[in-house]
Amino acid sequence: MPAEIIDGKQIAGRVRIGVARDVEAFAQEFGGARPGLATILVGDDPGSAIYVAGKQKACKEVGMQGFNFPLAADTPRADVVELIERLNVDPDVSGILLQLPVPEPLDGVELTGMIDPLKDVDGLTPISAGLLAQGREGLRPCTPQGVMTLIDAAGAQLEGAEAVVIGRSNLFGKPMAQLLLGANATVTMCHSRTRDLAAVCRRADVLVAAVGRARMVKADWVKPGATVIDVGMNRTEDGLAGDVDLHGVKEVARAITPVPGGVGPMTIAFLLRNTLQAARMQRSGVAVG
Repeated sequence: MPAEIIDGKQIAGRVRIGVARDVEAFAQEFGGARPGLATILVGDDPGSAIYVAGKQKACKEVGMQGFNFPLAADTPRADVVELIERLNVDPDVSGILLQLPVPEPLDGVELTGMIDPLKDVDGLTPISAGLLAQGREGLRPCTPQGVMTLIDAAGAQLEGAEAVVIGRSNLFGKPMAQLLLGANATVTMCHSRTRDLAAVCRRADVLVAAVGRARMVKADWVKPGATVIDVGMNRTEDGLAGDVDLHGVKEVARAITPVPGGVGPMTIAFLLRNTLQAARMQRSGVAVG
């Protein structure tokens, strides 16, 4: 029996409806004030511009304020730093997102690390990463949070399960493993040096692929009945493709996310939720770090 196709678009829609409801409650509680998301886009990369526009549009749809700061590709580092520092102390800005990658010679990791951890809605500053590692309250990366919700929606039981994450990036793989550990899964993180990758993947009750290679994960890599989450987004001659060979794997897995329409919509949904959470943390005087 073919796998259940996990509808990320529909699940993300439910998350966004909840955020919109909670934004209205926030505005009523705080005299009309609304959470605000500031996006910084350095350069004119068309893909990044589309992502930022989508994030700003989503803000308006849930009743948040949106602030966009497009900067030229040759903007000096000092100017980007000055903007981040100004947004860090702006009371109207609840969350700050620096769209990555940034043009050289700018350093995206360095600049992201300058964002106030209370406004780090991408969950990528060293302080946010440390809070996640210690299981303390803080802002978590959006895509791994979305994946956890998709796994739950698919009915997969994580406690005691074996979970395999392909990819060890700071942006996704490492925080994904931390969230799975927090749910009491036994986690293996794979990467380019992993020996016999297919055999490791075949042990997984939950397999999360985020490696950036189109259709790399084949049907014989997947344990029958596994839940498979495809985080890949690869442009091929025949359109967008994930890291998982959907056509073959859906005949083996119990549930699987498609590309597009799986993980992607969840990222923006949780960016909105993080912005609301950041606004509440700031209003309550929570200290981090």
